[in-house]
Amino acid sequence: MSLDALKREAAARAVALVQPGMRLGLGTGSTAKHFVDLLAERVRDGLSVVGVPTSEATRAQAESLGVPLTTLEETPELDLTVDGADEVDERLRLIKGGGGAHLREKIVATASRRMIVIADETKRVATLGRFPLPLEVVTFGLGATRLAIENAVAASGCSGALTMRKRPDGASYLTDSGNLILDAALGRIPDPEDLACRLNAIPGLVEHGLFIDLADAAILATASGIQVIGDLG
Repeated sequence: MSLDALKREAAARAVALVQPGMRLGLGTGSTAKHFVDLLAERVRDGLSVVGVPTSEATRAQAESLGVPLTTLEETPELDLTVDGADEVDERLRLIKGGGGAHLREKIVATASRRMIVIADETKRVATLGRFPLPLEVVTFGLGATRLAIENAVAASGCSGALTMRKRPDGASYLTDSGNLILDAALGRIPDPEDLACRLNAIPGLVEHGLFIDLADAAILATASGIQVIGDLG
């Protein structure tokens, strides 16, 4: 089975958990895209739900498929967020932001009663850090912010290069909120909680891609079937 087919299997398991009347957080990325596709099929069959998209790409997809949408201004508390991840460990700590949406993803996940991660088996890791850690930063004071990030990374026992994310045409990548992204190629993060705490204290860093104590369960599609970490509820 291809990786894309595995992602769809994980998404299908998550869609089966959606109940009528739920207020949903709709994730961003290739696996979350499958979830929105499958959710739309249930909506066309009569399922009544509303969703808050975590990116403009997800908003456009959901709107095109007829999934009813709301906002956190209108609906500040959500029942369930379903989203992908770039990495997930056995304690349900995540790295997210490969698609550049981790600021909105974290806001939506925090507003949700539960968060379920859907992914293929390649995203499961023993130690976070193989995937570069996304860091959304503002343009003002970028040099000082970058130095503060480097110091925080070193103090947390990590090392690795910070690279400004670029678009295919070579221009700086901008998030939906108009910010830049630095990707930290750390290789290994021995203490994600400590690093997250240090990064949280940097004013010019809008949000980082470490998701700690947010996911309740992960549905991982493998060649031998679905594996679940945590409690699906």
